[in-house]
Amino acid sequence: MKELEEFDIPFVGLKEGVHNYSFEIGARFFDSFEYSEVEQGEVHVDVNMEKQERMLVFYFNIRGEVQLPCDRCLSALNLPIEGKERLIVKFGQEYEEESEEILIIPETDSRINISNFIYEYIMLLLPYKRVHPEGEDLCDREVVEKLNQHTEVETDPRWAALKELKNNTD
Repeated sequence: MKELEEFDIPFVGLKEGVHNYSFEIGARFFDSFEYSEVEQGEVHVDVNMEKQERMLVFYFNIRGEVQLPCDRCLSALNLPIEGKERLIVKFGQEYEEESEEILIIPETDSRINISNFIYEYIMLLLPYKRVHPEGEDLCDREVVEKLNQHTEVETDPRWAALKELKNNTD
């Protein structure tokens, strides 16, 4: 992953309170992450950072659309995403991820890059099954036909005989 400098948030010198940031995520963002499943996207991320004396609290509001390959036919699939996340950043001696939501950074740091967090939050918003909706005929017909040819499984006649025997005993 290449560092995306526009996602650096300097916090030294900021007054305590809420500070707002807004980011437009596109193909260049996803290209900077090695092995990214997302090919393209138009995602808007609003970040509210609440600076307190000994910690920072980030609130992420993510909404938009991403494009990735369909699990069934591999053609482009556009998926809407929307979600909210929270990240708590505390100051300590060294870098440590205390939990999924709590990060400890050295007290000597003056800025934090939130690009990795935004990427992870977008990936977590993606559904487990990524296919075109049934009945909308958006999948590549040629690929679906080939899949159907290869998924026809011949039933072993022994199973049919066992099933017949089971039906006769009921």
